[in-house]
Amino acid sequence: MSKKPQYDPEEIRYPDQRIVESPLVPEMEKSYIEYAMSVIVGRALPDVRDGLKPVHRRILYAMYEDNLTSDRPFKKSATCVGDVLGRYHPHGDASVYDALVRLAQDFSMRYMLVDGHGNFGSVDGDPPAAYRYTEARMSKISEEMLRDIEKETVDWDPNFDESRKEPRVLPARFPNLLVNGSSGIAVGMATNIPPHNLREVIGACICVLDDPNATLADLMQHIKGPDFPTRGIIMGRSGIRAAYATGRGRLVIRARHEFEEFGKDRTRIVITEIPYQVNKRMLIKSMADQVEDKRLEGISDIRDESDRNGMRIVIELKRDANPQVVLNRLFSQTQLQTTFAINMLALVDNQSQPKILSLRHIIDEYLTFQEEIIVRRTRYDLKKAQERAHLLEGLLIAQDNIDEVIRIIRSAYDDAKQRLMERFGLDDIQAQAILDMRLKALQGLDREKLETEYKDLEEKIAWYNKVLSDEGLVRQILKEELQAISDKFGDDRMTEIQDVEDEIDIEDLIEEEQCVFTMTQAGYIKRTPVSEYAAQGKGGQGRKGITTRDEDYVVDVFTASTHDYILFFTDTGKVYRKKGYQIPESGKAAKGTNIINILQVEPGERVQTMIHFRETSNEELYLVMVTRNGTVKRLPVSTLKNLRNNGIRALTLDEGDALVTVRETDGTKKILIATHDGMAVCFDENDIRPMGRTAVGVRGIRLREGDYVVGAARAAEGKEVLSITEKGYGKRTPVEEYRVTNRGGIGIKNYMVTEKTGPVVGIKVVDGTEDLLLVTQAGILIRTAVENIRSAGRATQGVIVMRFKEEGDQVIAMALTERDEAEETDTGVEETEA
Repeated sequence: MSKKPQYDPEEIRYPDQRIVESPLVPEMEKSYIEYAMSVIVGRALPDVRDGLKPVHRRILYAMYEDNLTSDRPFKKSATCVGDVLGRYHPHGDASVYDALVRLAQDFSMRYMLVDGHGNFGSVDGDPPAAYRYTEARMSKISEEMLRDIEKETVDWDPNFDESRKEPRVLPARFPNLLVNGSSGIAVGMATNIPPHNLREVIGACICVLDDPNATLADLMQHIKGPDFPTRGIIMGRSGIRAAYATGRGRLVIRARHEFEEFGKDRTRIVITEIPYQVNKRMLIKSMADQVEDKRLEGISDIRDESDRNGMRIVIELKRDANPQVVLNRLFSQTQLQTTFAINMLALVDNQSQPKILSLRHIIDEYLTFQEEIIVRRTRYDLKKAQERAHLLEGLLIAQDNIDEVIRIIRSAYDDAKQRLMERFGLDDIQAQAILDMRLKALQGLDREKLETEYKDLEEKIAWYNKVLSDEGLVRQILKEELQAISDKFGDDRMTEIQDVEDEIDIEDLIEEEQCVFTMTQAGYIKRTPVSEYAAQGKGGQGRKGITTRDEDYVVDVFTASTHDYILFFTDTGKVYRKKGYQIPESGKAAKGTNIINILQVEPGERVQTMIHFRETSNEELYLVMVTRNGTVKRLPVSTLKNLRNNGIRALTLDEGDALVTVRETDGTKKILIATHDGMAVCFDENDIRPMGRTAVGVRGIRLREGDYVVGAARAAEGKEVLSITEKGYGKRTPVEEYRVTNRGGIGIKNYMVTEKTGPVVGIKVVDGTEDLLLVTQAGILIRTAVENIRSAGRATQGVIVMRFKEEGDQVIAMALTERDEAEETDTGVEETEA
């Protein structure tokens, strides 16, 4: 049975209350906007200047107040949480502790701002221990976030009960918004900024300080892309460029994997790095569930072998499973591949407006803030130096007149300060300092100290005034301080960025195989698997390798992988790039596809030569280009790593000249150039200085009248130079017979050219383990073992390598390929030496 109320109901009716009627819609709009702005400004979005939300700022400042620096002992996290709640943050303790925990997680923060001691969670999604068990303090780098805060460098606001002041923003002596990133969901908007490498970001800041007109391309020379603490691989650069240019973009992040062989013909996939913000335990559970539901096939076992030495997720495959296909399915159906949506939203204009920012805008806002920090700090130091100098002036006056000062003090009753001020023209502060002076200060040594200190202060005051009057000096100080932080805390990039062809990584879906790439004079190109060509003996008549029109003939042929890059150099000096698998596959008798259907060549532009190599990002690799007129040029491969679909210029050609060949080198090779009339020159590639894409080059060989270059190769010791002539003759000559000379000479005899042999059509450097492919003007292709061709001296005519079915036919191209073990030999052909 309920009790009767123990109060008079009349007491709570408020007879003087006034009820105000308000329309519902305007009231809801007003209230919701106020709530939304409160969340946007005071909770969920970071400030562009220090990259922190209010809760993180309050945690760091409360730790700073409690002297919880990196050189002090740890304290219970409960202490920090309680101090933040009681002083600055009137919200739940869970929100503060969760924010503190994230600042201490090495898998969440690129550079941790809190040094945690205890269980702060794991990449498996394990929760942190309660705050009564864990301990925390500031990390070394977080002290840079608060450096100089005591020097009036930032504005202050009252806390929630106006009993204290809290900083509106931290000095943030490094660009924390980019370095550690941020994520948050406000009302009607959200931010998701990825972390970056400190050294790269500071490099971009210094770039802007040095060149205020720096473009996005200039900044991206320093900032390659996001750098996640969980490492991983970013696939492609278009999303990075879009995010840096507009503030929005999408990244594809993949786990790092390795294939390992085990047991008898068994393979396992080992994952050593996973994408950012992926829960490892849930990732493994998702894979196991899909295997059980038959959505993932070919997997026999999944287990987590991670330990203190690093991450290791082992996925064992069934004996008949294709590892690449299984891996591709894992990427498409699990979080081994994720998408990171970048939305660089932050508060600008002193936390008054949320705005989506480009990379340059963020850097500009940060540098402007830092220049203000240096100016305000200098003003504070100037004020303190002037106050101290003013005090010292009074003390020095007292030292100069110490006897009179003592007499005045001794004769005074209670007006010593006033009498000192009247006698020596001192102010209140100086007079009080004299009265507070100890007798010990009368020593001569102490007078010298005062004079030295006063002199130092005068120099400092002059320096501070100089800084305040010179904006260029402010920027120079900022540059030096940023560089010092980079040198102290900078580290190497963790996340790899891989270039993806057309930003669609279909390469893993295509089986890698060696193919013959053939191109005709009329511009038809095709790819044919090497396996379609069986080897014949030396002197064989060959088989039909391409169908050409009567006026067309093959001009280039080589073997490469379907995963290699194919570079197409044109007669105008431009270069285009495609992957091997992007060239349509055709049968060995088909004519192929016209090049204009594959490359965006200009009208009248013709592909002169094709080369292939595996990687374009290696900065130690070069391309040595040789032209028909004997000009050579050395170009760093890295200058061609970002090619447009419409090509870029790789070489400026003189009128009447044409590109003959391009060879990949590493800075240690010898280059051998051979001519149509049988001459050759061999020189060190370092005789050619590296040049830019648009350079013309230098002379490689001096040509006699009517002669021209037919080929070039890398001359390696222990190998042989294989020379082939138009009429099917050839020979091998040891590389050692070609003495190394300076570039630009006439050279030495490479081949004894006669009417019977015909002029030289090309050269290759071989070791005898290869097969040789020869293509004739009629489209006949022969394959023969290089070891079957006799080794001879330089000035000889060689042996017959190929006979022709049609009279007047001649060899126009040669290429090397791997040995075919099922080699056919034609013992009925007699070796003929000329």
